[in-house]
Amino acid sequence: MRLSLRLRLTVVYGALFMLAGVVLVGVTYLLFNQELVRIFEEKYGDPGGNRHRFISVIKDGVMLSPEESQRLLAEQEADLRAAATTSLLAQGVIAVVVVACLATALGWVVAGRVLAPLHKVTATARRIAAAPDADRGLRERIDLDGPIDEVKELADTFDAMVARLDRSFDGQRRFVANASHELRTPLTLNRALVELAMHRRSASADVKRLGESLLEINVRHERLISGLLLLARAEHEVTDRSPVDLADVVAHVVAQTAPEAAQEKVTVYEEAFPAPTTGDALLLERLVTNLVENGVRHNLSDGTGWVRIASRTATGGRVTVTVTNTGPVVPPYDVPELFKPFRRLNGERTVTGKSAGLGLSIVRSVARAHGGDVTAHPREGGGLVMTATLPRAVP
Repeated sequence: MRLSLRLRLTVVYGALFMLAGVVLVGVTYLLFNQELVRIFEEKYGDPGGNRHRFISVIKDGVMLSPEESQRLLAEQEADLRAAATTSLLAQGVIAVVVVACLATALGWVVAGRVLAPLHKVTATARRIAAAPDADRGLRERIDLDGPIDEVKELADTFDAMVARLDRSFDGQRRFVANASHELRTPLTLNRALVELAMHRRSASADVKRLGESLLEINVRHERLISGLLLLARAEHEVTDRSPVDLADVVAHVVAQTAPEAAQEKVTVYEEAFPAPTTGDALLLERLVTNLVENGVRHNLSDGTGWVRIASRTATGGRVTVTVTNTGPVVPPYDVPELFKPFRRLNGERTVTGKSAGLGLSIVRSVARAHGGDVTAHPREGGGLVMTATLPRAVP
């Protein structure tokens, strides 16, 4: 069994006090014994030795001889030593044990107060480690008050380390956002030049086919950069919130994705029940859109596939959007891979013409930026059941 640091400190405190008490009782007994011997020698000489005074003792009206007097004094000295032993050793040890128990209890309280700052450091570290995204939990600090001691220095060092990591993650997000933003300009220029070359009257059939291929590649890159920009934006916690009913978002997304669903021969069923929340309407629309597009694109290709999207108010002050779809069988151990950027089943990296490989990563980032999360599990018979959970709006 693992003993806590507080319990170990308490045991050490109690053991040290017990040891100090036993030593104190022993030293006191030795000093008392020496003092007793000195008093008897000064008054009566050494009753058991050769150097003694000639003392006669009257007992019961009878004068005792010097030998009997010395023997009587020796007996009295022995009785006094026995009484001292009983008083100092026996009762002293009992007193030490009682006081040691009280000291152990006091040591438990003192150890708790001494270790309280360490508990605060541990609790903060656990909250940061338990944050859905590692970088999002780095906003928290310990800010330990108190005198400058070892624990204060530990807490300040921990805060400095977390602040440095926070700046590093912020710099990384800004770099991704800035780089993606800067790349949009040349891609837009490339698309304009390719379209201009394709629509020239003198353009041959080969040029037009090459232009179509280049435009398809350009569109794929634009989707990738737009996804990176949205992912960088979604990783920041949403502070400017507006009322949003997920039922309206579901209805709008179903209408928007209807052409693609018809092209893929997938039937979409809508169950839009009221689900009020707060947040960024555009980000929430992207969350629902990515869930529906994922269900449509990874579905059956024989015309029997379907997607069901439902919004509702759940228990515990939450609202949910659930997207269920038919499709290939998904092993449970492959589900976590779906939420990684540029990943699909079996851990393969993918960037296709219709997808930049960031759809579900954006869904999770948007949900967590709004104080929620997204979960997924395989549907019996194939496909997935994906549920995004968000806080319910307080009236």
